[in-house]
Amino acid sequence: MSVATPYFDQLFAGNDDPWAFRQRWYEQRKRALTLAVLTRPRYTSIFEPGCANGELSAELASRCERLVCCDTASAAVRLAQARMVDFPHAQVEQRRLPEQWPTGQFELIVLSELCYYLDVEDLHRLMDRALAALTDDGQLLACHWRPYIDGCPQTAEQVHALLQQRWGMPPLVQHHDNDFLLDLWSRDGTSVACHEGLR
Repeated sequence: MSVATPYFDQLFAGNDDPWAFRQRWYEQRKRALTLAVLTRPRYTSIFEPGCANGELSAELASRCERLVCCDTASAAVRLAQARMVDFPHAQVEQRRLPEQWPTGQFELIVLSELCYYLDVEDLHRLMDRALAALTDDGQLLACHWRPYIDGCPQTAEQVHALLQQRWGMPPLVQHHDNDFLLDLWSRDGTSVACHEGLR
C-alpha cells in the first residue's frame, strides 16, 4: 500500500523543513547534482510532484518558462507557495498522485524522493501518466535515497529498476553513489555536445 497523506501531514506538523533541506550539506549537494545533470539550460515546462516546502522548486523555477509543483500535504503546499512567491510562472497545488495528475504536457518531469512512497501498482500508474504527459523530446529525472526507509513499500533500487524497465533505454545521464540514485532519461537521447553541434 502506498504511504497515506496523514504520514506527510504529521511530518510537517510544527516543522517547516522536516528533511532539513536548507541545513544539510547532503541535501544541498543533491540539489546541485540534480540541477547539474539537466542537459538543457531552460525548459518550456517542468512538473515537480512531491515538492515538499519548495527548495528544489525554486531552483527549477529559474530554469523554465512554466513550473507546476504539487504535494499531498496541505502544510507543504502552503510553504512551497510562500517560497515561490517571486516566480509568477510557477504554480503550487495540493494533489494526491497518481490519481490527481495535472493536465498539460511537460518537457521535464522531476521525480525526486517520491516514488518509493508508492506501491508497485501506484508507481505503474504514475509512470503511465508521466510518459503520456511528456513532450516528444521530454525528459524524466528520478532521484532517490538508497538506504531503506521504514514504512516505504519500495527501495530506490526497486524504483529505478522499474523506471528503467518502463523507459526501455539507458539513462542519458547517471549518478549513483552510496547515498542516492540519480538518473535522467530523454526521449531524444541527444547529448549536450550534440545539441550544440560539437559532435
